[in-house]
Amino acid sequence: MKFGIFYEHQLPRPWHEGDEHRIYQQALDQVELADRLGIDHAWEVEHHFLEEYSHSSAPEVFLAACSQRTKHIRLGHGIVLMPPNYNHPARVAERIAALDLVSDGRVEFGTGESSSIMELGGFRISPDDKRAMWTEAVEQCLNMMVMNPYPGFDGKYFSMPCRNIVPKPLQKPHPPVWVACSNRETIKLAARLGIGALTFAFVDPTEAKQWVDDYYRIFKEECVPIGHAVNPNIAMVTGFSVHADSAEARRRGEDGFRFFGYALAHHYIFGEHKPGRTDIWANFELARPALPPAGANRGIGTPAELRAHLAAFEASGVDQVAFIQQGGRNQHEHICEALDLFTREVMPEFKEREARRQKAKMAELQPFIEKAMARKERMKALAEDEIPTFIALGRQIAEQGKETEQQRANRQKWAATSQVPLLDPLKKKGVSAGS
Repeated sequence: MKFGIFYEHQLPRPWHEGDEHRIYQQALDQVELADRLGIDHAWEVEHHFLEEYSHSSAPEVFLAACSQRTKHIRLGHGIVLMPPNYNHPARVAERIAALDLVSDGRVEFGTGESSSIMELGGFRISPDDKRAMWTEAVEQCLNMMVMNPYPGFDGKYFSMPCRNIVPKPLQKPHPPVWVACSNRETIKLAARLGIGALTFAFVDPTEAKQWVDDYYRIFKEECVPIGHAVNPNIAMVTGFSVHADSAEARRRGEDGFRFFGYALAHHYIFGEHKPGRTDIWANFELARPALPPAGANRGIGTPAELRAHLAAFEASGVDQVAFIQQGGRNQHEHICEALDLFTREVMPEFKEREARRQKAKMAELQPFIEKAMARKERMKALAEDEIPTFIALGRQIAEQGKETEQQRANRQKWAATSQVPLLDPLKKKGVSAGS
């Protein structure tokens, strides 16, 4: 089983000058440490306007910074919000490819829809449309990374003309694709589309086995890939605080994990939020006595307790466990100490088994992957004579007789340099710059 660390950049109130700078810099230090210690993945969310719960609105910036401070750890978007009102698919394709290049091919492309009214409403996205938006945007974004040129698309939620999207990612045909899953139905969707399931529901190992069994059964029987490669993997999240003394592990990590769940529920399930004013931490403190404890069953305890917790997930067939370590007011020093203890006393035995497990898994899945890829319907590439020619805007202005003297002088200079006719009627296949 592989291991990841997971970041929301939580910042409970009250806020002080420099707090956001501090949590970003500490997270960068933690990712650098995790890389040295041999942790497999670092996952970073994209959220907007979710005060206290997540101050991570530009994950591509954070992950790019991580890429320059690390050598081996995989850098995961957990996730990119894909409805086009959040992120135009072409911009996503460009950013993922650029991150893949600067990280030497270490990107994991997690995708999702969002389901908080603060985010959906802030970008004028209807909850009824978000799944269809996600499907359309993900499929086309992956086509953009692969096709040369991208033929263009006229869809329900976004349209664009033929363009060649550059750069292309280092990983071919594109980085591994994931989708955020909060329930069993989305797990099944991930399997049907041949992408990894980033599972953000806190399930016990018994329930995890049911989710895993569903996923791999559907993957084998029904998969029609949304991308140009498949990524059969399931990652699940758990809390994380490990110390030689169980009570100390809980003292350091229990409140952070419980605040994570409380703040999530505030924004997604039960809360009333006044932007810039609601104090979620104060409400959490009032609710704390009624909240369930979080100990070894949530990854919070001694190395032996954590080993047993993770072994149950491993036995269920989970491919990766990602640790929620930066929750609530968890301390940077405690997080680093826990990572070091975990990688010394717990992780080695799981790592030792992982290579054999992965090899056997892929050997079993290979015939099903071949059948799945054969079922994929691919976007038709343009024939050479179908690729349109686009006339530069300056030439269009000149041909319309609307250029200034300075524009004319500049165009004459460049036309002489490039041996392009000063004025050339639009070619039959020529189209305007904005088409």
